[in-house]
Order: sequence, then structure tokens, then C-alpha cells
Amino acid sequence: MTAQDKSVGLRARLVAAGVELLALEGVHALTLREIARQAGVSHGAPRRYFATHAELLAAIAGHGFGELATALGLDAPGPAGSSTCTSALAARARLDGLARGYLAFAAERPGMFELMFRHDVLEGSGAELRRTSLPLFEAVTRLVAAIRPPADHGSSTGERDGDRRGDRRGGGDGRGGGPPPAVVAASLWANLHGLAQLRAWGSLRLATGGDSVEPLLRATLDAHLGRVAE
Repeated sequence: MTAQDKSVGLRARLVAAGVELLALEGVHALTLREIARQAGVSHGAPRRYFATHAELLAAIAGHGFGELATALGLDAPGPAGSSTCTSALAARARLDGLARGYLAFAAERPGMFELMFRHDVLEGSGAELRRTSLPLFEAVTRLVAAIRPPADHGSSTGERDGDRRGDRRGGGDGRGGGPPPAVVAASLWANLHGLAQLRAWGSLRLATGGDSVEPLLRATLDAHLGRVAE
């Protein structure tokens, strides 16, 4: 085994140790010393492979984004992975599935979910984390664009399609006006993240009298994307 192979192997061990610690004890356990202990190496070893603590945490979070992409089918080839849909209804069905998958991941992997979005902890971790996290948001943005086309797609097409799709997309006039897809996607993501966090804290029962997130999820999707015709 070459020195480079050993280096890659130890990096992977450190990341795997961090992933395991997250599942067992949560974000607070991810000190350099504890990750090194979990990996079976000296407490100074992580510094040889990660310049900063934040870089190591970002590598662990990047692993989480990879798992989330797999869970949501975003790493698959073809339309499912690229989020390319031929109709607004297909895009809406796909986005509904992504939203439910996102909430399921948050419930099943609470420690990883917290780390992935703790930019106060990950600050200064560089472009690598952005590279692993942006595809999810870009996929959602493409789906939103398919459901609510931007106004600059042309009003004539929107007007022709408005009667067919206006009741499904919630736009009414079918012209695709309103905020750009990236803004809608960010707002939708913030709502989904809030639902996940409130459920994790046990706060939903205070507002709704129950623990089910489904009614709130449907309302969130309809508010951002329009109601789907029955």
C-alpha cells in the first residue's frame, strides 16, 4: 500500500468515526480528540489530513449529503437523478416525494441532519461542502421551475397553458409570475427544515395537537406550489 493509499484510508476512517459518533452522541461529541479516539489513532493524527477542525466536520457533513442524495434518488442517472420532468404534474409528484424523503432523513438521522446545516460550526470549511450540498437545492429549484415557470418564459405560452394548469399550480393566471424559482425553492426548503426541527423538538403537538407532520407538509407544499387538482 502506498503512502497516498494510507492517507486516503485514514481520512476515510476519521470521517467514518465522525459519522458513527454523530449517530451515537450527536454534534457535541465531534471534537478532534474524540474522533481520533473513535478512529483508533493518536489525537494529533486528524491534523495531518485536515487543516482545521471545520474541514473534518465538513467532510463528515459531506458524507451526510451523499447519503441524503442517495435516499432521495438524486444520485441516480436519468430523469430521477437530474430532476428533469416533462410536466408540471410530474415535477410536483417528484417534489412531494423529495419533501417526504427529506423529513424522513431528518427523523432517522437527527445528528447528521443537524451537522449538515450548522454553518456556524462548519464556517471556513471551504468549497468542498458547497460542492456536496448544492445539488440538492439545485434539484429542488429545477422542479419548482417546472411547476411554476419563470415569467420570462413568455406570456403567450403561459396564457395558452393557463386554463389547463392554473388550477393545479395555484397561479390562477398561468403566467408564471411571482418570485424566481430559486427564491421559491429556498422558502420551501426553509419551511421543510422548520417542520423537521419542530418535530424533533416535540413542538408540533403544541401547535396542532398531534405529532403527524403530514397535514402541515401538504399545506406547505400547496402554499408554495399551488394545490394539485383532485
